[in-house]
Amino acid sequence: MVVPLHAMPLDMPAELALVAIDMEKYSQIPEAKMAAARCAVDDIVATVLTDCQLPDPRELPGGYKDSGDGAILLFPPSVLTRLVDPALGRLNAALVRYERRRLASSPVLRLRVSVHVGPLAVPDHRGNAINDTTRLLDSQANRDALSAARDNGGFVAAALSEIVYQRTVHSGHTQDVGAHHFLEAVARVSDKPGFEQPCRIHVPGLTGPAVHPYVAYAASSATAPSPPAQQTAASAAAAASSGGTFQFHAQVSDATIANSIETLRIDRRQR
Repeated sequence: MVVPLHAMPLDMPAELALVAIDMEKYSQIPEAKMAAARCAVDDIVATVLTDCQLPDPRELPGGYKDSGDGAILLFPPSVLTRLVDPALGRLNAALVRYERRRLASSPVLRLRVSVHVGPLAVPDHRGNAINDTTRLLDSQANRDALSAARDNGGFVAAALSEIVYQRTVHSGHTQDVGAHHFLEAVARVSDKPGFEQPCRIHVPGLTGPAVHPYVAYAASSATAPSPPAQQTAASAAAAASSGGTFQFHAQVSDATIANSIETLRIDRRQR
């Protein structure tokens, strides 16, 4: 008997785009309100998918996997760009609208999202792609980014795998977001010591530099080696020789004011 080509054990499964969603602090929601909160998220996500003309994941065998406090959604890879832009921005906008009409007794809805693409066997979800998607979702960088969203009136933080970023944003396919809207970071998960992957963090409405102070594993601080001492001293000397003027409006009696100043904040509130 001839084995069909697609069933050969060494063949790669078809590539799919994956989106994982997780509700912030779902376990802290009173049990009596969990179902309503989850239904609200499902309705919002379904509306955003329709608004972005994205296919319904439930129409694909194994295309929707419930995780209790979220879900994993599968899409054809051809729609990968739309899963990044405009979907993430519209998801945040929908949650902003929900927040404006939310009853005080209902929980706030904030979501962590991850977007990845890779080979995946369905409907049994076998493959590294789904594992990497969930780890991007749970990464400390993505959790930190949700704090940035919270402090700035946002409701979504997303971690894109590097391949997703390269295929969509870097290649110029996105219309409303560009490279400056993303922060290069390293995805690490506390209980998965063997997992470490580059990723791009996105908080709709914020630039990458605005998110940077929140993210512990931003690429510049997580991967950049410390410069040699001589190089640091030379850089400081060069900076000092480049010139700068300080004006003091009170008597300065100290013999030495400072050796070097790296950051100066000007306060104009009294002007």
